[in-house]
Amino acid sequence: MQRLHILLFIFGLGSVVQAQTSGVYQDNKDGLTVKETRFDFGKIQQGKPVTHNFELTNTGNEPLQIENVQASCGCTTPEWSHEPIAPGKTKTIKVGYNAAVKGPFEKLITVYYHSGKTKLLYIKGEVWETPVEPAPANASIKFLKSINH
Repeated sequence: MQRLHILLFIFGLGSVVQAQTSGVYQDNKDGLTVKETRFDFGKIQQGKPVTHNFELTNTGNEPLQIENVQASCGCTTPEWSHEPIAPGKTKTIKVGYNAAVKGPFEKLITVYYHSGKTKLLYIKGEVWETPVEPAPANASIKFLKSINH
């Protein structure tokens, strides 16, 4: 039983390390290379939609069809070309986030291709609340306007 726990720990640690790596993710066995699997928008103003393009390259010898792209919630919208990616060519998946709710977020986007294979993409960031009222009037500007008249 203790060996099972150790094996599960090692497997889980390996998954975390793989998920934390940045840069180019390659899996040449299936012909799809993803330039980056994670993108951090940083701080976003509430109510201001943002987008990011994920680059996918066909490293195989045959055209590669992206069958579907699904986001984990309705606040995230992926857009992609339904045309196959020719060998050696790159296409993008444009992922939008609507930033309606304040606070931190992390969203999952699943790319389906080659009849059942998947790649996972992630976006994250933090939405800051837009002030309800406008900034207070600046008395100095009012004073300058009165001098120039």
